[in-house]
Amino acid sequence: MYTSELTAAAPEKWENRPAAVVEGLGTCLPTGEFDNDTLARDLDSSDEWIRTRTGIAARRRVGPDVSTRDLACEAGANALRSAGRDTVDALILATSTPDRPVPAAAPEIAHRLGLDTVPAFDVSAVCSGFVYSVATAAGLITSGIADSVLVVAAETYSRIVDPTDRATAVIFGDGAGAVVLRRGSSREQGALLAFDLGSDGSGKHLICVPGAREQPDAERWFTMAGRKVYLRAVEQMTNSALRVMKDCAWTPESIGALVPHQANARIIQAVADRLGIPPHAAVCELARTGNTAAASIPLALADALAGGRLQAGARTVLTAFGGGLTWGSVALTWPQLTAVRSEI
Repeated sequence: MYTSELTAAAPEKWENRPAAVVEGLGTCLPTGEFDNDTLARDLDSSDEWIRTRTGIAARRRVGPDVSTRDLACEAGANALRSAGRDTVDALILATSTPDRPVPAAAPEIAHRLGLDTVPAFDVSAVCSGFVYSVATAAGLITSGIADSVLVVAAETYSRIVDPTDRATAVIFGDGAGAVVLRRGSSREQGALLAFDLGSDGSGKHLICVPGAREQPDAERWFTMAGRKVYLRAVEQMTNSALRVMKDCAWTPESIGALVPHQANARIIQAVADRLGIPPHAAVCELARTGNTAAASIPLALADALAGGRLQAGARTVLTAFGGGLTWGSVALTWPQLTAVRSEI
């Protein structure tokens, strides 16, 4: 049904050029699952209220002995297995919930994965972190700095969300996902073809965990201005996705899979409707995982692949919006691969 070949109308700049190519996909989820009924008892809420507003039925949460780094290592190892390799030239970790502020977690994760002394660093772009990291990895590859890069996104939002706040406690979950990118050609399945990134610091307060100087005498929980974030997320993800589709000369009808950040079902549907994407192509896989921030796109990719909703050769658009404010999109053709998934 889908083809990895660009149409004759596609811009010449995409013809047979060096590109980063998706080679492997891995995920890891905590074993602890908390359904809506479990949370609703303490939040003056209900399963119906939560499902209607978010599309979420359950979410995963780490136990006291599992860290963001543990999730990242497991997802990274699974992505390497999926790619059939045991090493890469660099590692990038996307997270807004690190276990500690200093040092960055990526070097330790690289060490634990046996990647020797490869360059490794963290990227903090909140829910846009995976898209930002994939774009950064593609730059390392196409510039010749690296031939292969492991991109990991891992989050433990259960540790920064106020458990008594109905507006956020029911939305967020924990998890990790990872992809392996290698140097290849834009004509290959899995090739990353176009990118769009943006930010607007004037909205820094809309998605935020206050610092010690901002709230020195209070518990510093994650906060989000829900309605304003909804409007900005729909606008920016739609516009960003349109830009990469235009770069590739792709029409909405030709898109095989739109994989937005899994914020909530209403946002996903609104973006798909504005883009004119066919309903079957809009991937919404948050019902059992909730919003896992930077990890949500690779987790959704793995779920869609397992469910047969993501086919090799499909024209695929990834798009995200997060705190900062940040947003971004990637256009690619989906490769033939098998995701490796596990729980911890």
